[in-house]
Amino acid sequence: MLTFIVRRVLIGVGILFVSSLIMYLLVDLTIDPLEDLRLSTDPSKDLQIEQRIELLNLNDPVLLRYLWWLGAFVTGDLGTAWTTGRDVADILASAIVSTIQLVTAATFLAIFLGIAVGIVSALRQYTTFDYLITFLSFLLYSLPSFWIAVLLKQWGAIGYNDFLRDPVIAIPVMAAIAAVMGLLWSLAFGGDVKRRLTVGGSAAGVTLAVLLYIQLTDWWSQPNIGPLLLTISALALALGVTTLSSGLRNRRALYTSLTVAVLGVALYFPMQFGFYYLGAWGLMNWGTALGLGVLAALVGAGIGLLFRGPDWRISARTGALTAVPVAALIFIDRVMQVWDDYMASNIIRGRPIATIGDRTPNLEGDFWVTTLDQYTHLLLPTISLMLLSFAGYTRYARGSMLEVMNQDYIRTARAKGLTERTVVMRHGFRNSLIPMATIVPIDIITLIGGAIITENIFNRPGMGQMFIRHLNTNDIEPVMAYLIIVAFLAIVANIVADLIYAVLDPRIRVNA
Repeated sequence: MLTFIVRRVLIGVGILFVSSLIMYLLVDLTIDPLEDLRLSTDPSKDLQIEQRIELLNLNDPVLLRYLWWLGAFVTGDLGTAWTTGRDVADILASAIVSTIQLVTAATFLAIFLGIAVGIVSALRQYTTFDYLITFLSFLLYSLPSFWIAVLLKQWGAIGYNDFLRDPVIAIPVMAAIAAVMGLLWSLAFGGDVKRRLTVGGSAAGVTLAVLLYIQLTDWWSQPNIGPLLLTISALALALGVTTLSSGLRNRRALYTSLTVAVLGVALYFPMQFGFYYLGAWGLMNWGTALGLGVLAALVGAGIGLLFRGPDWRISARTGALTAVPVAALIFIDRVMQVWDDYMASNIIRGRPIATIGDRTPNLEGDFWVTTLDQYTHLLLPTISLMLLSFAGYTRYARGSMLEVMNQDYIRTARAKGLTERTVVMRHGFRNSLIPMATIVPIDIITLIGGAIITENIFNRPGMGQMFIRHLNTNDIEPVMAYLIIVAFLAIVANIVADLIYAVLDPRIRVNA
């Protein structure tokens, strides 16, 4: 493994060096730093041209300028943007933070939902649900990203902000939504008529109950999770995670997840005091939040170790997978508690869903207010990117799962008498992820490089926007920094993909 990594890193460094030379030559041919001066009518135009040529060393051969740039880059000096006088490192720092905020949620949601829906679609091949998901996937895949973004601006921001003035959903609309949800769940579960009616009726009833609860508690005006919804969600997460991780027949894993859920609910009120004191001491930030998430995972795994069972790893995994989303719900609830203050701000003025930017200018507040503000700015571009990626992941996951489920070892597993859950999750699901190991890392790096159209429509100052802006202003230093970072991440993504292959498929050996 170490030999493989060292070999791939050395090859990657060579590729990065050659590609940087090619990119520098192409960018130098593309841009013209003297363009604005040539079109100028200023009497001192010639003097300004000479000064800029001297500033940018344009009289020197391009290869010599490349070597100077490369030498500075290797030592950590990314250069200075001559158009603004800012260090390229500072420009990149702000741009990459905005992009990572956007990409993280969109990528994880698209991967989770896309793979889950794709696998269910494969298991329900040639059913109404399969045809419906196939149609939806091709529809989303073919829609232009700018069109989705514009629709989200109109209905997800302007329409929703108008709805908050009088947030009332009519009973017939609730009934229609509940009926559609019941139909979708019944199609997803499949089975005979009795099973479909049971699943569909239960899903419709739960959906209608949730909508009525939201309406009667004025949830739209004061969104929250609270102890009640947290208890219901935590128990549902415990049962769902256990079903997928080990099956409900594994009592030790089930007891682990239920214990974690109950512990999370019990810690709801103590955590409110904990958040208060962390904020008062100035310790509440994203580093602390991530640390609390890691602590929750460790506690969940520790509870699994205490219950142990036939395989302690399964119990520990189930506990950790349950603890993280339960902890996330408590964190989200704390963010929602500042909703009233946020809405009452003179800058927000009762219209919380933003259409441009990554934060509200001049908005004052603590960590929770700024986090909520970033969330409202992330909502629409995240949904836009997620819908586009979801369509692709659904098709990939469906095709991969269909291929795996027709293999001989799947029929052998069923012939041995293994439960369908074991066949699907342990033998089918894991092997269906192998093709995704190539797609997902590359897609993530592509998004980190900048969702240029989405960032442009929502005016987010991310990597894509930075690249386009400095390319238009003929500023080579930021453009090269962007290209090198994206190329480096692409090489890393390929190495990671190879390592994931080896983890998912024991037949693959990286030392081969």
